[in-house]
Amino acid sequence: MPPSSPPHPAHGRPRRRRGRSGLVAAGLVALATFAAVTGVVPATYTAAAAACGTTNVAQGKTASASSTENAGTPASAAFDGDAGTRWSSAFSDPQWIQVDLGSSQQICRVVLNWETARAQTFKIQVSADGSTWSDATATVNGVAGTQSLDVSATGRYVRMYGLTRATAYGYSLWEFAVNTTGGGDDGGPGLPGGGDLGPNVKIFDPSMSSASIQNTLDTIFNQQESNQFGSERYALLFKPGTYSGLNAQIGFYTSISGLGQSPDDVTINGDITVDAGWFNGNATQNFWRSAENLAVVPVNGTDRWAVAQAAPFRRIHVRGGLNLAPNGYGWASGGYIADSKIDGTVGPYSQQQWFTRDSTIGGWTNAVWNMVFSGVVGAPAQSFPNPPYTTLATSPVTREKPYLYVDSGGAYRVFVPSPRTNSSGVTWANGPTPGSSIPLTQFYVAKPSDSAATLNQALSQGLNLLFTPGVYHLNQTLNVTRANTVVLGLGYATLIPDNGVVAMNVADVDGVKIAGLLFDAGTVNSPVLLRIGPDGASGSHAANPISVQDVFFRIGGAGPGSATTSLVVNSDNTIIDHIWAWRADHGAGVGWNTNPADTGVIVNGDNVIAYGLFVEHYKKYEVIWNGEGGRTIFFQNELPYDPPNQASWMNGSTRGYAAYKVADNVNTHEAWGMGSYCNFSTDPSIVADRGFEVPDKTGVKFHDLLTVSLGGVGTIAHVINNTGGAAQGTATVPVNVVSYP
Repeated sequence: MPPSSPPHPAHGRPRRRRGRSGLVAAGLVALATFAAVTGVVPATYTAAAAACGTTNVAQGKTASASSTENAGTPASAAFDGDAGTRWSSAFSDPQWIQVDLGSSQQICRVVLNWETARAQTFKIQVSADGSTWSDATATVNGVAGTQSLDVSATGRYVRMYGLTRATAYGYSLWEFAVNTTGGGDDGGPGLPGGGDLGPNVKIFDPSMSSASIQNTLDTIFNQQESNQFGSERYALLFKPGTYSGLNAQIGFYTSISGLGQSPDDVTINGDITVDAGWFNGNATQNFWRSAENLAVVPVNGTDRWAVAQAAPFRRIHVRGGLNLAPNGYGWASGGYIADSKIDGTVGPYSQQQWFTRDSTIGGWTNAVWNMVFSGVVGAPAQSFPNPPYTTLATSPVTREKPYLYVDSGGAYRVFVPSPRTNSSGVTWANGPTPGSSIPLTQFYVAKPSDSAATLNQALSQGLNLLFTPGVYHLNQTLNVTRANTVVLGLGYATLIPDNGVVAMNVADVDGVKIAGLLFDAGTVNSPVLLRIGPDGASGSHAANPISVQDVFFRIGGAGPGSATTSLVVNSDNTIIDHIWAWRADHGAGVGWNTNPADTGVIVNGDNVIAYGLFVEHYKKYEVIWNGEGGRTIFFQNELPYDPPNQASWMNGSTRGYAAYKVADNVNTHEAWGMGSYCNFSTDPSIVADRGFEVPDKTGVKFHDLLTVSLGGVGTIAHVINNTGGAAQGTATVPVNVVSYP
């Protein structure tokens, strides 16, 4: 948002039967797999091989290949630990399959479990960067069944480079295992789970005096009220019980949460307040703060939560009303509510846009430009554009965010809510939220001093990650490879890639949950900050989706930063539930060539759904959607403020880039409640030809769209494709399109 005050608010062919030799080879699989996993090897192995580590460090890691036979035989199947799935290539030479171990490792053994369709000749090669390769073996003859090769090489990437095939089919591997000796994922003692939550998690108990709690709250707020780009981070956690006489004012990088299993387990008789006194009554920069999993009984009957982007209000029971505007009803531009119950009325007042999902409200007073409700009991009826309410009775597929709580014995655990389909209202209306509970002992409790290698070791051990508040510098990619892994941040834990690496990769596996993190671009350009699934991911996760929740991205603002794309989603069925991807328009290190970033979000997976998609100021398309069956419910965007002139912001012969691009080859896509705004403050004569760019196909449907020129600073010529009038002029009036086509 602007720094000043314009009023903007199995296979493709049948599996072949093995002959007797194939059965003998299959009988060797168990022995070889046992050797690869346990390190217990036949006496004929060399002394060097006997020193190999005990872990298959390639299992679950990001994989790719020169080709695949079909969608049922992806590269990832050779690294999934399942001897019943396989990779197979096209029927030609040469071919290769490779794996990214996540860090440079000392490689001492490779074990290949070939199908009958194997290599006649091949090499094992290693690389530091996935581009320049060195031979780790001479040319090797392929052996049917399991083939174990002792090697001595160092590299992050390992590949089988197939030179010639033994059959008329392609190359086919059931499994590809890599063992290492010393260092990396395979070295050192195991890391412990559980532990303390660090100095920046403040834990309150009902036995504490209200005065002492208030003193801590005030001290943190006084530090964080205007600390927009500082490095301090805090989580304020309240154990179950009742607290009275408190006013918890919430500043930057501060989260307030209850530690009950349900919101009503923690009651604050008092207020949880966000206002905008620090910015002269302008709430458009009240970013990066949150409230979660408690009940509040406001002193005067109405709580105030005057926020902008990246400020979620989750699992809150307001026993009264909720005011979303600052004192004096100054400018406001938010926001997000989910799984919450507000007994009274919600008053957005000056809020330009807002998204509410799967909640219950007592009423809603007004709308400015774009108010969207999905699965909200008590929501106003559909009426866009007058008033601009977009209302969906249910949300198609959801899973609520994981959260920390204490059980009846006082032990910390993380609760993981179950997925829901066609949902409405709160998950806790009829008792505790359905789901599963994970003890903290199954999490590595990370501190900012932890290295990326340590965090990867924890993940490779099968631990989940809980990031305590602080700033984490990463010199290697964090690799989340195990299905159902939870990666949860407290207090806006912030991840910075220092040397241009991808900050985090998630494998194409079921049920990974990434939540509560801020990805901050480093000074060396990263191609991607968060990647969900490797390129070409094709597994279905419909029964157990991957989720990305309250995950935020920043390019610049705290200092120069650069990342080509913030979020890439390759995995099918992913749920994106509230993100803000922001190329900074103010703060330090801000400028057209100082904090470059092309695109906020690229979706390549099929059947991906996004709720609460906030993406702003990127230099090219803000969102590119390449997958089939995509859905977005609520989108808020501002185009970049700072193109120097029209010539510097052209997409071929098209003036500028649309905010939201659905690829021309996509046949099915649907979106509701979509807004894009412009404020070309560097050169107000700049024109964007359209806010939304989509293929004209019957399966591509858009509902309730708007464009706005903020104070007349620049023009968006059309809303969607060539439909809708120009957003221009100083009146700051939206141009609306109710449906397209």
